Amino acid sequence: MLNIFETTAKKERKFVSAFFIGIITGIISAFIKSGTEDILPPRTPDRIAPPVKVLDDLGIDWHNLAYHYSDQIVYWGGNVVHILFSVAAAVFYCMFAEIFPRIKLLQGIIFGLFFAVACHGIILPALNLSPGLSHLPFDEVLSEILGTCLWAWSIELLRISLRQKFTRTKA
Repeated sequence: MLNIFETTAKKERKFVSAFFIGIITGIISAFIKSGTEDILPPRTPDRIAPPVKVLDDLGIDWHNLAYHYSDQIVYWGGNVVHILFSVAAAVFYCMFAEIFPRIKLLQGIIFGLFFAVACHGIILPALNLSPGLSHLPFDEVLSEILGTCLWAWSIELLRISLRQKFTRTKA
């Protein structure tokens, strides 16, 4: 039987490395999630993205948080919120993986599924940043699940490699 609460030996845990790996993987995986959202838009055009709504709710005018790149205006405020959220989640994942190795099932994809459901089914609706799962169009649910699974998978693949390089031990 699969013991999901199996833990690693305390002497094998590398929390400092996991913290820094979480920062690195959080930044890189945020770009992967954003790329997925460009290919499979996660919401209809009439809805504001949750990171941008966070800025609005905080009274921050995201229209002023912009720069020009390749003759286009890029609104970086929502991107920063998205990246910070990704970093926080990746740090959690990498630290948790040091204690509970089962979080890494299917190279993090199972975590991605649970994370997508938790965020889009519980947290975002509770914060009034998005409708509940049952009120979302199928396209959005599919985009978020696929994007979050790819995001989690990229964190785990990078975590494995970086942990081996940083600690010279098997991940």
